[in-house]
Amino acid sequence: MSSMTALLTQAMALRLLRPLDIQFACLLADDTQPARLLAAACLSAEAGEGHVCLPLTQLTAEQLFNGRHPELAQAMWQAAGAPQDWQAAFHDWPALSDGSQATPMVLTQQRLYLHRLWQNEGQVARFFRVDAAPQQFAPEVVRSVLDVLFGTQAEDWQKIAAAVALTQKTAVISGGPGTGKTTTVAKLLAALIRLSKDPLRIQLAAPTGKAAARLTESLGKALRQLDVSEEERFCFPAEATTLHRLLGAQPETQRLRYHAGNPLHLDVLVVDEASMVDLGMMANLIAALPPQARVIFLGDRDQLASVEAGAVLGDICRCAEAGYSPVRAALLSQLTGCHLTGREDPQAPQVRDAICLLRKSYRFDAQSGIGQLAAAVNQGDVVAVERVFGAGFSDISRQPLSDTEAYQTMLTQVAEGYRPYLNLVAERADPATIIHAFGRYQLLCALREGPFGVQGLNQRIEQKLIQLQLLRRPTGGSRWYQGRPVMVTRNDSALGLFNGDIGITLLDEEGLLKVFFPLPDGTIKAVQPSRLPTHDTAWVMTVHKSQGSEFDHTALVMPAQFLPVLTRELIYTAITRARHQLTLFSDEGVFRRAVQLRTQRRSGLLERLVS
Repeated sequence: MSSMTALLTQAMALRLLRPLDIQFACLLADDTQPARLLAAACLSAEAGEGHVCLPLTQLTAEQLFNGRHPELAQAMWQAAGAPQDWQAAFHDWPALSDGSQATPMVLTQQRLYLHRLWQNEGQVARFFRVDAAPQQFAPEVVRSVLDVLFGTQAEDWQKIAAAVALTQKTAVISGGPGTGKTTTVAKLLAALIRLSKDPLRIQLAAPTGKAAARLTESLGKALRQLDVSEEERFCFPAEATTLHRLLGAQPETQRLRYHAGNPLHLDVLVVDEASMVDLGMMANLIAALPPQARVIFLGDRDQLASVEAGAVLGDICRCAEAGYSPVRAALLSQLTGCHLTGREDPQAPQVRDAICLLRKSYRFDAQSGIGQLAAAVNQGDVVAVERVFGAGFSDISRQPLSDTEAYQTMLTQVAEGYRPYLNLVAERADPATIIHAFGRYQLLCALREGPFGVQGLNQRIEQKLIQLQLLRRPTGGSRWYQGRPVMVTRNDSALGLFNGDIGITLLDEEGLLKVFFPLPDGTIKAVQPSRLPTHDTAWVMTVHKSQGSEFDHTALVMPAQFLPVLTRELIYTAITRARHQLTLFSDEGVFRRAVQLRTQRRSGLLERLVS
């Protein structure tokens, strides 16, 4: 029988495990403890896939590697001794505890954790289990302010969301595209400003620079439509920042300027695109909050979860399925004039009373194919998806990727999508105009590598643009040219650039190539290419990286063969990046399978919110 180390090496060769996973396992066990080696390697791999924990029920021959390479999984299972009782296999393992000791791994409630993730999950669960803040404002005064700001409709979920946030220290507002999350927050902040006796220090934040810029822009637009006094308008924050900037991320280190020992200086914090906030970042943010702070999390629970471990927003919003408690429903009805019915459920997590799900889209109407397609995909309803595609909507189109000719046609169409932007580059338009034009069209994909991934597509799109004489071929082996869009992939707080920031390469006034980045405050920063942190060309970006952005015309290209990364949430997120036009390049069978596959992020947060 092969040793467990040899079998783990085979799994690494098949890309089922990473070298890191095997190194981690070998630090904690050896071939005389094959079951422990297997469990430690699988736990590390699960964390790398974005899972917070590894349920012991997943440690079976059938569940290993999600059913891929079953023969290898069976061999590993036999080499581990086919354990039926993992608790016995872990007995007296110095690397494992119930969390009461500082060990690399934690086992609790039949779930195996890396200690850091167990600690972070507990911190987040405790934060969202807290009781509602004491009623600070007289109900009749709140009702009066909300009636002025929202009107007096019989059913208004935006108004209910504001009432939730006014009566909780922590509130979660979730809704799909066009449901008015930013409008709700603008009116909510106006209500807080009017109701508070003292001036409020309000901060806006988002996970990426692009999302922060969008929040600044959309909140500014919503504020201009509000009937508020100049004095009240002055109290609103002028711009949003990234969470990394907010917490004072230190260059080349994991240290943060703001933490439990040095909390943030704010009274109200609004965090947009909360679905992108991973468990570690959420724990860091919570630790840095001052005791008096109100926090409002905004996001779309149906979007892709964060790249790093956890699906915090999705897990928390599942608590809303229990409905409001009777006491909470009665209070919200009193504050809004809307009729809400509560549901008695002693087992329901308390956080259900701090959540509001916005239900009505103001962006997509019955004439919108994008809205109907997003809804059908979100439900995993392939029949409804086909019905939408067959209905003749002008704002959505689907084109097959069946062969090489179809692939080349796709590249030509993508190049034409970027033509207006590149024309402005050729005309030497000002950087702000060019940056705005680049945001009108964007190709998205699901993979990093290969002809359907970021690397392969960027190269082929560049070649096509050169062939169509929309780009000039770089000279001297340089990767830099006018019009090259780049996306930063690593934080550099010294430069003020963060993961996800997009810049455009242009000639400056002296004729030198610089990369121009839009900042959240509306200004533009020029950086020498040689000074940039790690970055990618951005003719195409992954759907994950596109979160927090919107484009007039969004195109999505999917690989020719189905892969587990293709899920309902990925497609829904891509669709909802489109404002006016969506183009899908995909094999029909691959698309249908992806719509039916739901992302599963394993964690214990939901259960810990109850206990």
